[in-house]
Amino acid sequence: MGGKVALVYSDKYLEYFFGPEHPLRPQRLTLMMELIREIGLLDHPDLRVVEAMAASEEELKLVHSEAYLQHVKRLDEEGRGYLDYGDTPAFKGMFSASAMLVGGSLRAAELVMEGEAMHAFNPGGGMHHAARDRGAGFCVFNDVAITARYLQKKYNLKKIMIVDIDCHHGDGTQETFYSDPSVLTVSFHEDGRFLYPGTGFINEVGEREGKGYCVNVPLPPFTFTEAYLYAYNEVVPPLVKSYEPDIIIQQCGVDTHFGDPLTTEALTLDCYEKIIEILHNLVHEATDGKLILLGGGGYEVGCVAKAWTLMICKLLGVKPPEHTPPTWRELYARTALELGDAPRDPDAMYEREKPPLTYEKERVLEIVKETVKKLKETISKYAPLF
Repeated sequence: MGGKVALVYSDKYLEYFFGPEHPLRPQRLTLMMELIREIGLLDHPDLRVVEAMAASEEELKLVHSEAYLQHVKRLDEEGRGYLDYGDTPAFKGMFSASAMLVGGSLRAAELVMEGEAMHAFNPGGGMHHAARDRGAGFCVFNDVAITARYLQKKYNLKKIMIVDIDCHHGDGTQETFYSDPSVLTVSFHEDGRFLYPGTGFINEVGEREGKGYCVNVPLPPFTFTEAYLYAYNEVVPPLVKSYEPDIIIQQCGVDTHFGDPLTTEALTLDCYEKIIEILHNLVHEATDGKLILLGGGGYEVGCVAKAWTLMICKLLGVKPPEHTPPTWRELYARTALELGDAPRDPDAMYEREKPPLTYEKERVLEIVKETVKKLKETISKYAPLF
């Protein structure tokens, strides 16, 4: 075993850049890497940093069509235009930068499957909106789906479970496996009536052989930590027990944080720790520890850096410091200033602010409980998972 946790990274991830006015900012990765270095995680004996390598075109075609790859190349050469209706602008170098993110996720899969790590995390991954013939929502290639297909092809895995905790529904991943029971997709996201991409409702359960193997948990705006953990605990552990996956992939978007500028959920940083704690315990019971974590959304750069660092700490069994290191605070403050933002609690590892709850907590929790109940009833009509 080459290390309990592998962190797959490359400075080339920073080339995945839609421009200075775009909300997806590569500085969040720089801040994360600097934070884990400053608190000493890079010296931890159970953490190994592994360089990402770009995915090949054949690997990209595990999910995407040849026509779409050629379309991306044309836009790459022109360096202008859009992959969708305005969220995902083309840029020169787009193809190679996107292939690097996918390659990082495939490398994470290899490390886990070859026994070089028990858990692997690619913070550059999690691009869950892209589908076979299209890019969307800041995503060019869907590394989440490609990784699952890669695991099936190279390692002959029979059952893969994908959990997606991004605030936005993982529509591209869902579409890829909508009729395939060999991949169970589970998405927790803000209700599509209120947020892009407007999908991910309870009645989207899959089709044909895959009916019942697509699980959506649409959450109301201002879902807070306790309500979110209720939903996660009610849904994920029973599914792991009944489905018995060979491996679990979790997309770890953290745009559900109450400070995220693009969304209206109300999670706190400790929620992400607790999610990883639940998941970590599950994989050691069900998959011999095999776990792949991928990045995802998150648009307040300091919050993303802290959340993903806390996840790594949890996997390593390390207690994080109460305060961030002074040099990191300075970097965060300088970065935020350059981006035109105000840093949030730069000196604290956990936020001091409390999430502003517009709705009464009791009502939010009631809606979440009703959603989970209806979800279980709906899925149970088609598959023996609950």
